[in-house]
Order: sequence, then structure tokens, then C-alpha cells
Amino acid sequence: MNFKIDSENERKRLDIYLAEKFPEKSRSHIQKMISDGLVKVDGKIVRPGYKIIGGESLEVEDFTPIDTEYLPENIPLDILYEDSDIIVVNKARGMTVHPADTVKSGTLVNALLYHCKDLSGINGVKRPGIVHRLDKDTSGVMVVAKNDKAHISLAEQIKEKIAVRNYLAIVHGVIDDNAGIITGAIGRDKADRKRMSITPDGKPAVTEFKVLERFKNFSYVECRLKTGRTHQIRVHMKEIGHPLLGDTKYTSRKNPFDISGQALHSYTLTLTHPSNGKRMNFTAPLPEDMENILKQLRG
Repeated sequence: MNFKIDSENERKRLDIYLAEKFPEKSRSHIQKMISDGLVKVDGKIVRPGYKIIGGESLEVEDFTPIDTEYLPENIPLDILYEDSDIIVVNKARGMTVHPADTVKSGTLVNALLYHCKDLSGINGVKRPGIVHRLDKDTSGVMVVAKNDKAHISLAEQIKEKIAVRNYLAIVHGVIDDNAGIITGAIGRDKADRKRMSITPDGKPAVTEFKVLERFKNFSYVECRLKTGRTHQIRVHMKEIGHPLLGDTKYTSRKNPFDISGQALHSYTLTLTHPSNGKRMNFTAPLPEDMENILKQLRG
């Protein structure tokens, strides 16, 4: 189909314009079509974020089915808060955040696409709305952006440490200090690219921790991220000799408890609302598997 864009849409993003013109189609679908070259402006392939001038000729190929990895899926979500700008969820342990080469469906993004009509398009069609991530086997609070303005605000808050993220973890061994700060630049492990490690050429990383309870062979700790590196808490706790319980990637120590993955939970997230400027705090209760482990340790 071919048509002209009227001048009243000047400066509007192309993907937003098409989502408004074809409301029955998801924005992620439209973004993928643009990225795949199925939408041309004045005969040229452009990016989803192309800013309309007004009066351009638009050529759109028939809307074709999108890859299954981007399809909305009716997967239950534990929603802590939602409005027109953000949605805050309690991600379950075992759920991957977004599709990848090895995971095509069943992700948080698939669930969000079913629940939400629009999500921020800044990170493209594979990661719509995703401002920050949690590892597959880490549970807890995540905020997702519903529009680009909210996404930019939230990303800046995380970068400038305005957003505060606290985690709860069960680690091997008894930590002597009541609290501490762990520093050490984190980068890809030279021997195993799927692992991270402390390395001189890595990115600076800082984790604060506080011991909440001590047991015979384990400690229950609260960690606060001052930076947001991949696997940061897992790598830093391993570095001080107290790897996370159940973390098979970073320790070979025996796990005597019933938990699939590392005992790490994103407990609280504090941020400033991107539209009204209100300071907001969200809490996700400790998951049942970690509660049961603590009961056994206390017993």
C-alpha cells in the first residue's frame, strides 16, 4: 500500500505514526517491519525512529506474520503497579526477560506484549520496554517503560543512581563483617564468555552489602547495587568468598536445598515517576523457595 504522510505528523516517529494509523497492529510488529525494510519512505529504507518531515511518500508492504519470538503470549504476570507510563512486575525465578537465540517464547517480553498495547521502542523489537534486566534465575521487582519518554527517564535514573535497587540473597559461608562495600571492575571471563569476572579492563562496579542473619554454613544478606553490571552481585559475592547458594555458574559448592537457580531476589526498587516526579517505592515479597530455605536454616 502507498500513501502520503500529511504535514500534521511532522517530527513524529515513524513507528508511532504507523501504530496510530493501524491500531490493530502492535508497535513491536511495526518496528520489526520497518527494521526488515518492509516500510520505505520516499523509496528509502529507514529506522523505526525516523522523524517524519511531512509530505513523504510511504510504501508499506502487506502486514505479514511476525516471528514467533515476538508474539504476545497469555502468560500470567504478577503486576505490582501500572499506569500509562510504567508497569512494575514481580518477575518469577526461571523466567527469561526477553527472547534470544536459544529462547524464543515464554519470556517476560512475550507476556508484556499480550498485556500491554504499547511498550517503549528504544531497545527495538526484541526488548520492547526493557530498561533493566534480571537474570533468568533471579526473581523480583522490575520496571518496564510503556513509552519512550518514560524509558529515557528511567534509564537516566539508573545511570545516575537516582533509582535504588535492593536485593536479598542467601550465600555460602558465614560473613564476619556486619556490612561492607565490594569493588572490582567486571568484564567477560577470558576463559568462558558466558561468565563474568573481576578483570582490570572491565567496567567499574560497586556493591554494598549488609548481613541480616548468620547460620551455621550460610549467611542471609541484603545487597544494594551502586552500578548495574551483568551478574554483578553473583560475581562480587564470589569474589569475597561467599558465592550465592544455588549459583551453578559461579560455584561448585553443594546446594542441599530445593531451589532452582541462585538464591537472589530483587526486593525493592525506588524511583522517580517519569511524568509526575513522585518518588515511588515498590516491594516484591520474598519468593516461597527462599522463605522455605530460611525456615530450614532457622530451624
